[in-house]
Amino acid sequence: MRHNFGAGPCVLPQEVLKQASQAVIEFNETGLSILEISHRTPEFESVVEETIDLVKELLDVPEGYSVVLMQGGASLQFSLVPMNLVDDGSMVAYLDTGVWASKAIKEAKLFADVQVVASSKDQNYSFIPKKYTIPQEAVYFHCTSNNTIYGTELFQFPKSPVPMVCDMSSDIFSRRINVADFGLIYAGAQKNMGPAGLTIAIVKDELLGRIKRKLPSMLDYKVQIDGGSMYNTPPVFAIYASMLNLRWLKAKGGVDAIEKENIAKAEALYREIDRNSLFKGTCEIADRSRMNVCFVMEDISLETLFLKFAEDRGIVGIKGHRSVGGFRASLYNALPITSVHILIDIMQEFEHGQRQELAKKQEYK
Repeated sequence: MRHNFGAGPCVLPQEVLKQASQAVIEFNETGLSILEISHRTPEFESVVEETIDLVKELLDVPEGYSVVLMQGGASLQFSLVPMNLVDDGSMVAYLDTGVWASKAIKEAKLFADVQVVASSKDQNYSFIPKKYTIPQEAVYFHCTSNNTIYGTELFQFPKSPVPMVCDMSSDIFSRRINVADFGLIYAGAQKNMGPAGLTIAIVKDELLGRIKRKLPSMLDYKVQIDGGSMYNTPPVFAIYASMLNLRWLKAKGGVDAIEKENIAKAEALYREIDRNSLFKGTCEIADRSRMNVCFVMEDISLETLFLKFAEDRGIVGIKGHRSVGGFRASLYNALPITSVHILIDIMQEFEHGQRQELAKKQEYK
């Protein structure tokens, strides 16, 4: 059996994979595959409607907000946000907490004067900055709630005097949030929602239509919303699989229930990292991500050996991002806590083996 700790695309529940695979053969007794069906049929229109309704229900999205299903990943949203919300020359504020935040800053500079209110870059993004001021003259304030590469998570959002925009790609649906605190939330689906290819945006309606800039239709939130997330052919299969996954989450008890599970998984793994003599965490304890647990070995020469040791025992996807090395165990919603306990057992087994090797070496001396 494989235990998938990959950082993305995310692990999906077995029942979702089975339902989605069946739909690849035949979707809803239509005689057609979900890969073949027209997005303009009533059968698929109902999939889009249910997906949007589930997003609203699970996140308790208030009135005055629209949910739109898009393509292009969060990386396209880095441009769409300032393109849709800012007139040229206006100022926006950004919090720099990792690679994806810095990429968002780079794109925003094409459309606005960007003020970085705080950054943890000089300490290898090992913490979330706490003390900073959001300028009241900014059009919006942008933050990244979870940093997949460095393993930090923003657990307390600031009280912003301007609309707050958040990239929640890797922790959306993993914990309770108050959508009303935000002007715009966007997220790639491939962490907790579904397969790659789909991006969701939750937009406060009153923020749209304020700018003078003319926008290409495909890059205009309002056009996409008015088109019912089907201005052009949407990512049909990704939407369908995401709908199934959101149904699964609802049946489990929703975001509140999964948050408890995610806390238990993260606490168990961090406890072992802190206990085990061979490993150490890379982030400040208060800012440790529940979704992406990053850690390294005290003796870096053992990393390749441990990675092979874990892979031989069914652990998949724990190699750290190529830019930082070490290890990263992603604990997305569908990863069962049993997989976490198996990883912990393997870490303990490896530690025991290394102790025996050390004892033998000392015995021979």
